[in-house]
Amino acid sequence: MPETTTPPNPFTINKLLFPIALLIIFYISLLPPVLLAVLAFRYLTITVWWHLLLLPAVAYIGAIITIQCITLIPAAIVRLLNITYHPGTYPYDFKNKESLKWIIVCSIYTPGRKIFEIIPLARTKKAYYRLLGMKIGANTLVGGVVKDPCLTTFGSNVTMGEYAIIYGHIHNIQHETIEMAPVTIGDNCVIGAGSIIMPGAILEDDVTLAAGALVTKHQTLQKGKTYGGIPAKELTPKPTTPQE
Repeated sequence: MPETTTPPNPFTINKLLFPIALLIIFYISLLPPVLLAVLAFRYLTITVWWHLLLLPAVAYIGAIITIQCITLIPAAIVRLLNITYHPGTYPYDFKNKESLKWIIVCSIYTPGRKIFEIIPLARTKKAYYRLLGMKIGANTLVGGVVKDPCLTTFGSNVTMGEYAIIYGHIHNIQHETIEMAPVTIGDNCVIGAGSIIMPGAILEDDVTLAAGALVTKHQTLQKGKTYGGIPAKELTPKPTTPQE
């Protein structure tokens, strides 16, 4: 009888190729700053006094180039390959296409996100988010953390405070699933420092969210109103009593 061959398990292949692909991406990202460092050490001599004066400037320029390379190059690769995941609830494993794309994007995106938490390069950060699929309007400041850029939309004139977090996904460890839903922030919104916005939330135009507030899953904050608290509720100003 002819021998039967078992087809390769795609799950095993993905698990093997995944770290190799990440290594290649970050290798490409680190290549420009490494070459810059080699040139600096080749042409700068610490025994020459004016070379010593140049070292801080070279180090500063090298740090900026390194940050931009290890953030923008991986994000550009994600954009070039069109690796984006879509809303829905999926089993959380390598066999599911949407979960696999989330794992890939998250692995590439997380190091850059951590860098921007320490070094707030606003323009580079905005370009980084856009390459990863986030829609950002004009005159908008993204001061906090956006966990899922490809599921997040910001309008114009939005201010997001420091330490605020926007989630586009939730893990359900009990059922081994991942739920993804888009988050939409309208025009002229203010997101207070330390606030949390969960998947599926909508902030309509001119909404103000107080610091430390929690917007729950699929909650809609209505246009022109102010919200605060856990969970977020509309804040109404106290009536002023006339002075005698």
